[in-house]
Amino acid sequence: MADNSKLGMDYDKYAGILAHPTSFPGHYGIGDLGWGAYAFVDFLERSGMNLWQVLPLGHTGFGDSPYQPFSSFAGQPLIISLDELRTAGLLWDEDFWGMPQWDACRIEYGQLIGFKTGLLKKAFERFQNPDINDAYSTSEEFRKAYEQFCKDSDWLDDYALFMAGKDYFDGAPWYMWEDSLKKPTDKRKAEWMEKLADEVEYYRFIQYLFYRQWTALRRYANDKGIKIVGDVPIFVAWDSVDVWSNKKLFDMDAKGYPKTVAGVPPDYFSEKGQLWGNPLYKWSEHTKTGYEWWIRRIRHQLELTDFLRIDHFRGFDKFWAVPYGDETALNGKWKKAPGVDFFTCLEKVLGEHMPIIAEDLGQIDQSAIDLRDRFGFPGMRILQFAFENPQENSFLPHNYIRNCVCYTGTHDNDTTVGWYQKCYETSRDKLRRYYSTDGSDINWILIRSCLSSVANMAIIPMQDVLGLDSWARLNTPGVGEGNWAWRFRQEEMSTQIEQRLFEMANLYGRYQPGDEQVEE
Repeated sequence: MADNSKLGMDYDKYAGILAHPTSFPGHYGIGDLGWGAYAFVDFLERSGMNLWQVLPLGHTGFGDSPYQPFSSFAGQPLIISLDELRTAGLLWDEDFWGMPQWDACRIEYGQLIGFKTGLLKKAFERFQNPDINDAYSTSEEFRKAYEQFCKDSDWLDDYALFMAGKDYFDGAPWYMWEDSLKKPTDKRKAEWMEKLADEVEYYRFIQYLFYRQWTALRRYANDKGIKIVGDVPIFVAWDSVDVWSNKKLFDMDAKGYPKTVAGVPPDYFSEKGQLWGNPLYKWSEHTKTGYEWWIRRIRHQLELTDFLRIDHFRGFDKFWAVPYGDETALNGKWKKAPGVDFFTCLEKVLGEHMPIIAEDLGQIDQSAIDLRDRFGFPGMRILQFAFENPQENSFLPHNYIRNCVCYTGTHDNDTTVGWYQKCYETSRDKLRRYYSTDGSDINWILIRSCLSSVANMAIIPMQDVLGLDSWARLNTPGVGEGNWAWRFRQEEMSTQIEQRLFEMANLYGRYQPGDEQVEE
């Protein structure tokens, strides 16, 4: 049996829910780190859950995808709690006069971004002018904490200058900026920092707000015995501070354009493969530095969460390289990545019990499996996939090992109800016979299967907990619009659902009385 100790577990079984903060209830058009987040953590506790999984928490760009952020280190300004800024005196009631009427179940990013950015800038202006009020936010304690954050965050200045540069050049990607900032010398960078000083300071400030709020929320969850599973995309966006400030680490030409880009060949999600468009790593350069950038990135994420799912794990073994300019991913080629050497170096930093989950879905060959198992990383098992395949397969619960993570579906899948309504009759028939059921209450059938499995971790998307159909799907791979917009309402976190989840978590040994950390 697989070695469970590799994941560094306190006990054998976890149960949790996948819900990104943007999906939480709230009054301002998007879920945030305020009362809706705390209400969700309370819901987890009452439901007997001890895990909360999020998507990447980064500052999103065009397309709103958390897997294409502007930075691997910066947090998402759109989920900063405005209510907390009110409490701190940085926002006033009159700032909200004329606020749009928001859809409680969908995020309207086009209108939201302008609205929330305007309020964050007002908060920053008041922070810069402490004489206008005597709120806590202008206190010496608050300002010292801000100054310490800026001092400790070695990624912050590059991020702030990059974002200020985007504003200065009307949102244009960095490779279309003038050369003095597109590829600056240290002297030029210092000149731009001075030229855009106010804008740079604004971006530093909003990152402080994000990290202050996230740290408090994580502490609240951890104190209730709830651990957080984070998510790190293996690739970064072309228009990101990561590429702009580390060009030599990527397969780029002298003008800042990628030679090859990331994607995957045809698979379950797409007949023509998926063309992601991210620049690929120049692994030879990473190796020279002992993978310093990557190790900083993972250590940073593990300061925010307790476990870390690595998206597209197989890319550390081989990656699909598509010639830049191709319209599909069909012409790509597999190229070798330094997986064993990289994780050996990472293990020296994090220790043997690296709290990493390998996203091992799609086309996974034996070499990628060997890499995963060499370091004891748990892989993922998706119950929907078990019944898409009419043959015997590794996604069926009777084939699980303990060192894996079971999901009913992921953020890339349809909801379980939507999937069951649309899948082939052969799949529905197999599922009905497998569980000896008529298929009614299908979401709870798969939730029970997930929680009753031997998998060390069982994680259920919030949409499946609520029994929602396809309208609540979070992401459709290969589709550029309409994703990442779903939200749920506070009243949907019902006592009936809490009791049903708690009963299952307790019945199948995933709820541990005394999970909560008692304050001394």
